[in-house]
Amino acid sequence: MIKKLLFAVMLAFPMLLSAQTLKVGLVDLNTVMAAMPEMTQAQTKLQDVQKKYQDEAQKLEDEMKRLYDEFQSMPDTELPAIKERKARELQDYQQKMQNFEQSAMQDLQKMQNELMAPIVAKINQAVESVGKEGAYSLIQVKEPQLTLYYANPVVDITNDVKAKLGIK
Repeated sequence: MIKKLLFAVMLAFPMLLSAQTLKVGLVDLNTVMAAMPEMTQAQTKLQDVQKKYQDEAQKLEDEMKRLYDEFQSMPDTELPAIKERKARELQDYQQKMQNFEQSAMQDLQKMQNELMAPIVAKINQAVESVGKEGAYSLIQVKEPQLTLYYANPVVDITNDVKAKLGIK
């Protein structure tokens, strides 16, 4: 009887050791990012550059309006070659405006990616560090719109990540 009991315990012991509980953490990245001073600096830089692009676009738009008004005010008796040249000038200027807008949008997107890359890397490093220190099996982004339900043993580690980054 004792042999059977010992045998059963010896069989069950490895299974008990391998049955670990899954420890899941959730982190609210929006809250973490909003609290980072680097994020505020990046947003300020982006807004400054965006303002410069908007100012330049306004200048182009004003010039386009001037050219259009000039074209519209031409007398009906104007020579056809002059009218054609003015019409081509308007089309070329419109194309110039479109090219500028596309270039500005690409530049802003590139700048945003360049400014965000070190911030995202820093957050990922902090999340990984908290995950290792807390022995988490899985850490997911906390998205209230996508999360239907969570309970213990799921832990919100947002404050731990913020503390690891040195922010409040």
